Formats: sequence, structure tokens, C-alpha cells
Amino acid sequence: MIGDVNLIAILLMALAASLSPGPASLAIAGTSMARGRKDGLLLTAGVMAGSLAWSIAAALGLGAIMLAHSWVFEIIRYAGAGYLLFLAWKSARSALSRKDVVVNSINGTPTALVLRGLAIHITNPKSILFFGAMYSIGIPSNASAVELAIVVAAVGFQATLVYAGYALLFSAPSMTKIYLGLRRWFEGAFALGFSFASFKVVTARLQ
Repeated sequence: MIGDVNLIAILLMALAASLSPGPASLAIAGTSMARGRKDGLLLTAGVMAGSLAWSIAAALGLGAIMLAHSWVFEIIRYAGAGYLLFLAWKSARSALSRKDVVVNSINGTPTALVLRGLAIHITNPKSILFFGAMYSIGIPSNASAVELAIVVAAVGFQATLVYAGYALLFSAPSMTKIYLGLRRWFEGAFALGFSFASFKVVTARLQ
């Protein structure tokens, strides 16, 4: 295992992932800008449902794998570290690019917006790689069901605050301009953060 549950490390990695522009955040931003705060929050609800599904699957699945097949866990661990490096490369490339961020607006009824937000995460299998890498740092193999529940709840609550924040932020035109003006600095910080997280996954001492 990797010591005790390291909730701080997990939350920091999850925060970087939530803040870094991706399919979910860009969809929420575009919808909030084009259709307003309400539709942005409805889309956020769907995104969080999908994120929670992957988070629970990763937490429960990793616990079972670590206890039964340590070599399989090692494969997942290094695959997750590789994916974190990929995220770091994407962030670095975006930070160096002078092109504007492309955001897409999603239209539909309230129910359709929630379902489309859910589909954004459910149809993205890379999400479980990220959750797997993240949890491999902070969750020991003997973690209890209560500890797993606390981690999943904390990660979900933090992500909800971030994605709902996107909906509120991008529904205000003035705040959108400020964020986009600082985008490259944020992306540079994300690149460093993901690189460090990948290093921690690879060098973590397992018992």
C-alpha cells in the first residue's frame, strides 16, 4: 500500500484535472456563455453524475485488484502515469499555443442537457485511467469502505464546486475575458502539476 489515505494529494490532483480545460469544462463554459447560467448548471449536473460513476468504479476496482493481483495493479499504475504525462504534454502545448480556446455550446431541454453532460464522462474511458492513477497515489490496499466513501465524496464535492464555478464564471462575459486572458499561465501550471503527479505515481513506494 502507499501509507495511509493521502486525501490532500488526491484532492490536489483532482483539482488540477478539473481546472484544466477538457471536454467537460469546455462544454460547460460554452453552454454557459451561449445559453446562460441555468443551462450551464444543468450540464454540470450530468457531468458530475458521470464523473462520480468513474470515481466509484476506480476506487472499488483498484481496491480489489491490489488485494488479488498486484502485477495487474502495477500495469494500471504505469498506464495511469503515462496518461498523466499525456495531460502534461497537452497542457504545455496549449500554454505555448497562441490560438484561442474553442468552446462548444450544447443545446436541448433540461433533461437532454443533464444526459449529454453524463455522456461526456461516461463515454470517455480515459477518465478511469486518471482516477486510477490518482487513487493509486493516495489509497492503500487495505482502505476501508468508509475511507473509500470519504475519498469519493470529497473528490466529487470538490469537482462539483469547480464545474459549477465554470458555469457561474462563464455566464458573466467580463469574467470570461479575464480567464481567457490568463489561460496560458494556467495551462503552464497544469503542465507542471501533471508532470509532478506522474512522477509521484511512478516513484511511490508500494508495500
